[in-house]
Amino acid sequence: MCGLSPDSPYIDLAVEVFAMLADATRVRIVLALCEGELSVGELAEAVGKSPTAVSQHLAKLRLARIVSTRQDGNRVFYALAAEHARQLVSDAIFQAEHAVDNHPRHHHPQDPA
Repeated sequence: MCGLSPDSPYIDLAVEVFAMLADATRVRIVLALCEGELSVGELAEAVGKSPTAVSQHLAKLRLARIVSTRQDGNRVFYALAAEHARQLVSDAIFQAEHAVDNHPRHHHPQDPA
């Protein structure tokens, strides 16, 4: 159905991606970056964490190639490296909605969020 077999050579790497996203702050960072690139300070404000904590999470996300950076003078801006992380997080949230609601909101896009 999904076009991949259970013996795919990418399974171990996929598990590492899931492990990297198995943190609420990192999921919040990915969601914040869905709208475009942001600085550490902007991300810290968006996710309600200190810039130091956000920087540590960003370093891990960068090593996993989930986020990329762009430097402008002395400021560093972060962006999603690919849309796949956004899709993984969105799908996980949609799955969570199914766990608590018989009629999840994402099945009714016309309803206000």
